[in-house]
Amino acid sequence: MRRGGSSIVGILLAIWLVIGFVAALQRGYFGDDREVSCKSFGDTALTVLAGPLNYMGVNPKVDCELPEDLPEPSE
Repeated sequence: MRRGGSSIVGILLAIWLVIGFVAALQRGYFGDDREVSCKSFGDTALTVLAGPLNYMGVNPKVDCELPEDLPEPSE
């Protein structure tokens, strides 16, 4: 019967994600003129997941480039 503890965790998680969403909005990640790519999606998702850490100097970025030496698929 530890329902109170799990509801507090759920509320804190929701607040964390809302703060991250606000940070992403402030950075313009949801604008209509923003291109949709691996990098833009990754940056937005990481910003939301970082939550309040965004206001402590964390600026998560994603690098979606594949290494040059990856093997090519067979034909």
